[in-house]
Amino acid sequence: MVSQTCALALDLGGTKLEGALVDTSGEIIAGSRNRVPTGPDSTPGSLAAAFEQVVRTSMAHVPDGVSFVGTGIGSAGPIDFSSGAIYPVNMRRAHGFEVVALVRSAVLSGTEVSLRLDGTCLALAEDRWGAAQGSRASMSVVVSTGIGGGIVIDGRTVTGRSGNAGHIGQTHVSTHDLPGGPAEAATVEELASGPNIVRWARSRGWVGETGEDLARSAAAGDQAAAAAIERSATLVGRAFADAATLLDLETIVVGGGFSHVSPDYVDLVGESLRSCAPLDYARRVSIVRSALHGDGPLLGAAALAL
Repeated sequence: MVSQTCALALDLGGTKLEGALVDTSGEIIAGSRNRVPTGPDSTPGSLAAAFEQVVRTSMAHVPDGVSFVGTGIGSAGPIDFSSGAIYPVNMRRAHGFEVVALVRSAVLSGTEVSLRLDGTCLALAEDRWGAAQGSRASMSVVVSTGIGGGIVIDGRTVTGRSGNAGHIGQTHVSTHDLPGGPAEAATVEELASGPNIVRWARSRGWVGETGEDLARSAAAGDQAAAAAIERSATLVGRAFADAATLLDLETIVVGGGFSHVSPDYVDLVGESLRSCAPLDYARRVSIVRSALHGDGPLLGAAALAL
């Protein structure tokens, strides 16, 4: 049964814009979910058209008798709180797109529109409805086309000055002793995200094209594919070790499509963290899979309004 209150959730990433209406229990209202593709060539014009289409489709499904309370936007970052604009790393031609103003004009006049980093939305959803419930200090991270995260401490999201706290994918990691050989120092996202680890595997002679291909090859015993997956997990674990040490985290939640590239991916991340975290309290952090089946950023965007 749909509750008597709902919000519009919008989740913008490097491959898609998704929208849905969500009620106060975290349930997506039937028929309201829809998406359009994005990509590295997205521009302010193409994103404006995408948002208008997604908003129009979702808002057509507000049930009779249900109060609409506002809109939450989770976006790939960086974002700018003060202007309501976005500057996504993976959509450089769209830098400066004023998403809040556009959405405010496309939704019911007079309702609130809130913008947060997509990682912050994920962290909020995991804390409210997912795998971080009851944790005093959690970080939630997507490992997918990009790598991003958000932080909740003592029930409050940590956003930072401009709204960009949690950008763990843009931190740097040590690359010594990596499986498959060393690499130049670079960001976690540049080294360990799905598309980038696929490119690394192909440079070592593997012949697949996608993360799904990599998963199938590894499951079939392909050593190059297995080494690529281990390489990604090792790098992500090193970044998590630094985060756990800095923030004294109790829980790290891992989601995103590439985190399912192998059944033991999260276990490999945990092994990497424990092998390099310098202090016992950081090694005791619990690393778990998301409980929200890929819906975390979308549900968290709704929670901004709910």
